[in-house]
Amino acid sequence: MYKKMGFSFKKKMSFLGLYLILVLLAWGIAGCSKGQQAAPKEDYPTKQITYLICFDPGGQSDREARRQQPLLEKILGQKVVIDYKVGGGGAVGWSELVRSKPDGYTIAGFNLPHIILQPMQQQTGYKTEQIVPVALFQSTPLGLAVLNTSPYKTLEDFLAEAKKKPGQISIGGSGTFSGHQFATMRLEKLTGTKFKYVPFTGAAPQITAFLGGHVDAIFGNSDDLVKYKDKIRLLAFAGNERFEAFKEAPTFKEKGIDLVESIDRGVAVPPGTPSHIIKKLEAAFLEIARNPDIQAQMKKEGFVPLSLGHEESKAHIAKLTELYKGLAAELKK
Repeated sequence: MYKKMGFSFKKKMSFLGLYLILVLLAWGIAGCSKGQQAAPKEDYPTKQITYLICFDPGGQSDREARRQQPLLEKILGQKVVIDYKVGGGGAVGWSELVRSKPDGYTIAGFNLPHIILQPMQQQTGYKTEQIVPVALFQSTPLGLAVLNTSPYKTLEDFLAEAKKKPGQISIGGSGTFSGHQFATMRLEKLTGTKFKYVPFTGAAPQITAFLGGHVDAIFGNSDDLVKYKDKIRLLAFAGNERFEAFKEAPTFKEKGIDLVESIDRGVAVPPGTPSHIIKKLEAAFLEIARNPDIQAQMKKEGFVPLSLGHEESKAHIAKLTELYKGLAAELKK
């Protein structure tokens, strides 16, 4: 009987020891698994990053990405390749972004209010909330400009002629359902005029056509207006105050027209991108955006520097979305 009890006891102890070994092994495997899962948080990025630009080469989005490119490569330690996905006022590229794998290796420049207005007006292949902002780094207030050879000397001249020739005077802009088109539509609504809006696939072809006399006027980005200051006449500026480089040009508000419009630019990732990747990219882009030398370059070129991070950018987009919902509804009346 005691032999049986001893055997039984030894057998139980043997099973218990085996059980403890299996438990310890399971913990070890789980720990290794967690370590393997955590590793990418530290390692990202480990390969080339594709930076999608949704407008033509030479425009603001492209030029800023080119300025950022070498600095991003230095900060992130990986090659950054700029790839162009042009069309639909940016919609082609943004549609590709939201379909991309959310692993941080495909990012895209985005524009406001474009990503807000486009889904409001038509099927675009993306929704505003799918464009996940990493940072906003630049703004260009808009100005209504004609060539300095134009017969229109003042805003009043321009509007008076537009009322005589509804739909005949052309205004060029970058993209459809963009800030440029929306500014044109609001000008029509606020002044009782009708223009012919001519969309281009980016600011670069817009300016080329304008300088060639193919459109009567443009709603131009502030940096383009500065760049070609000696060839243009700025009729009015769509800012809250006069622009430093065009102190002689009035704002629309000064003329009793409540028109304020700018294009804000940033960088975004696909929906579902892990937070640690967003934070890594956010830190890189904000380091560049807050660099005093970069900001000085921007200001000299006619840009307004911004440095809004992920959460601030989300809040800014939400605020603008509510604003443009109301404005878009007014324009449809």
